[in-house]
Amino acid sequence: MPEPHVARALERMRSQDPAEREKGFDFLREHADSYVEDLIAAFTGEEDPDFRRLLLELIAEARDPKALPVFTRHLDDCDDPLQFWAVRGLEMLDTPDAHRALAQARAQGLIV
Repeated sequence: MPEPHVARALERMRSQDPAEREKGFDFLREHADSYVEDLIAAFTGEEDPDFRRLLLELIAEARDPKALPVFTRHLDDCDDPLQFWAVRGLEMLDTPDAHRALAQARAQGLIV
């Protein structure tokens, strides 16, 4: 069960009201580093492709090494925006493990 602030923000992101969606996203972007585990859990359980892309963007904003496996799993994703955020997330991590994952994906031709 996500932390109540995260649950409320995720609920807002699903709103029909664009202003509510933006408020939910902005809250999570601002606090992504505090809620990275909740965001990863939400991402893992999400089926909607558009929502998954937003969640992966938020996870990238957290810049937390806990997200490394999430990013590496999606380096070969056929969903281009998801792959983009996987690459961007690794770039934003800027750790030796992230650099290795990117180099390996480039060597395998998964990314350019």
